[in-house]
Amino acid sequence: MSAAFHFDPIELPPECEALRGEVRGFIAGELAGGLWVPNSDFGSHRSAAFSRRLGARGWIGMTWPKRYGGGERSMLERYVVTEELLAAGAPVGAHWIADRQSAPLLLRYGTEEQRLAFLPGIARGEIFFCIGMSEPDSGSDLASIRTRAVAVAGGYEVTGAKVWTSYAHEAHFAITLVRTAPAEADHHRGLSQLILDLAAPGVTIRPIINLAGDHDFNEIVLDRVFVPADRLVGSAGDGWRQVTSELAFERSGLERFISSFQLLLELMRRAGPDPEPRIAEAVGRLTAHLWTLRRMSLSIAGMLQAGETPNLEAALVKDLGNAFEREIPELVRLLAPGRRRAAGDRFEEVLAETVLHAPSWTLRGGTREILRGIIARGLGLR
Repeated sequence: MSAAFHFDPIELPPECEALRGEVRGFIAGELAGGLWVPNSDFGSHRSAAFSRRLGARGWIGMTWPKRYGGGERSMLERYVVTEELLAAGAPVGAHWIADRQSAPLLLRYGTEEQRLAFLPGIARGEIFFCIGMSEPDSGSDLASIRTRAVAVAGGYEVTGAKVWTSYAHEAHFAITLVRTAPAEADHHRGLSQLILDLAAPGVTIRPIINLAGDHDFNEIVLDRVFVPADRLVGSAGDGWRQVTSELAFERSGLERFISSFQLLLELMRRAGPDPEPRIAEAVGRLTAHLWTLRRMSLSIAGMLQAGETPNLEAALVKDLGNAFEREIPELVRLLAPGRRRAAGDRFEEVLAETVLHAPSWTLRGGTREILRGIIARGLGLR
């Protein structure tokens, strides 16, 4: 049975635009103080101190109940704050996964004790999470994971490995997908999620250096790591359903199409007020694509606000968004006016940084091949 895409138009209420002005004023103060240099690839730009400053303003956990440290604000207000931070290239990476994905999972499936233990610290910008999903040799077949969690007195003993785990070396905890029962005919069964303390005995974190020479990714090796029973998220054996429920949060945000935004800005600055026709045409076309993706992403924020789970629409936004953000550096390399390689040239620095980071954008959060399979299945084509 096929499903239809729907992206209903969303108009931001006045309080969102007032909040936008507040966020822009905060960012202007940060930049004036020289506290960070803009970098639109959110994944490679992190500052624990910046996360704490955001937490002090109530801009982490904005939609959560106040008893957990949240602000009880709307998904649309959160969208505006996220949009301004990402457009400015702010160093949001430290708290990003916890705010976007881990905390909503705990709000939906966690126990009251888990929420009280973790959410207030996340909202203050003091507790960071990463995601333990992918494994060596499992490729894009997430359900084929082999990390085992064996029931022991008081909890579980976990043995296995996770790979491509972003920021594990700087995070405190990992929501980790494990196998608590043997795989049978349906290997989606028998999976569970545990909150893994990354400082626990038996946890080894090994760096994976990326093409740009940065340490974002890691391999996590788990050697008989004890996890208390009260760190089980949701129900044992229900991990697959819980994991897939997270995907709309992970795949629909602006970070899926704004990773090369700073380069687009630098191209416009370099071209000046009277650009060559071919540059003007390219900038106009890219801006139209960007605005369309923004409207689609904003519509998904409205669906999440209404309690829906728009996984199909989120997959489409990520697929189209990744294509868009990969297109920008390729076009800029061809169009860049007056190319010069002087030291300290902001345009050249941003271009080089973007080219080096771009290959990862179509991989993180799900490869394009997997996303297109999800979309095809949703449309009844497979």
